Amino acid sequence: MGKTDYDLLWGEATRPGRGRPAGLSRERIVAEAVAIADAEGLQKVSMKHLAERLGSGVMSLYRHVPGKDELVILMYDSLMTGPLVLPEADNWRDLLRHWGFGVRELFTTHPWALAVATSERSMGPGEAGWVDAVIGRLTAVGLPAGLGLISVLTVDCFILGAVRPEIDNATDEDTEYFKFLADPAMRERYPNLARLADPAATPASEMADHFAFGLERILDGLERHFESQR
Repeated sequence: MGKTDYDLLWGEATRPGRGRPAGLSRERIVAEAVAIADAEGLQKVSMKHLAERLGSGVMSLYRHVPGKDELVILMYDSLMTGPLVLPEADNWRDLLRHWGFGVRELFTTHPWALAVATSERSMGPGEAGWVDAVIGRLTAVGLPAGLGLISVLTVDCFILGAVRPEIDNATDEDTEYFKFLADPAMRERYPNLARLADPAATPASEMADHFAFGLERILDGLERHFESQR
C-alpha cells in the first residue's frame, strides 16, 4: 500500500540504502524540483527531467519519492520550511497585514504553488509551522487563538483569489485587460466598463494597488467583528 500525503509529509524520510547515488536525498530532489518549477513551470517537472538534472537514474528517485504527485506536495511544503518572519508589532492588524503580504510574495515568487495551495491535500510541517507561529504572535497581542485562526484563514482566502489575476496577467497592464473596449461597439455594449477604463477616469489612489486595498478592507471587517465581540 502506497504512502498517503500525510504519511509522506509527517513520516520519516526513506533512509539511503546500498547502491544509491552519493548525495541523493529527498531534500535535494525537492529543492531541484522547486528550481525547475520556478524557472520553467510545474509542467516541466518530471522524474526523467529531475534525474537528468541530478545526474541520477530515474529509479533512484523513486526510492526517495513515490511519484510526481507526491513530489509536488513536498515541494509546496518546502517553501515554508524556513522560520516565519513577522514584525515586532504590538497589534493584530499589523501582524495580519504582514502575513498577507508575506503569503502573497510566496505565490508571486513561486507561481506554480497557487494551484497546489487550492488543491485537496494534507498540511505539512512547514505550513503548520508558519500557521502556528502567526497564531502564537496574534495570541501574544491579545487575540484569542480561535479568532486568530479564523482571521488567518479569512486573509488566506482573500489572498488566493486576489493573487490569481496578478500571476496570470503578470506582464499585462490594465489597458490590456480591457483591450476589447478599443472597439466602439464594445464600449457601447459595456458603458460602465468603458467609463472605468477611460484614462480620464483616474481611480482613487487607494485603488492603485487592488491587493493592498482589498486586504485593508478585510482587516476593517475583522476589526468591526472583534469590537462587536468585546
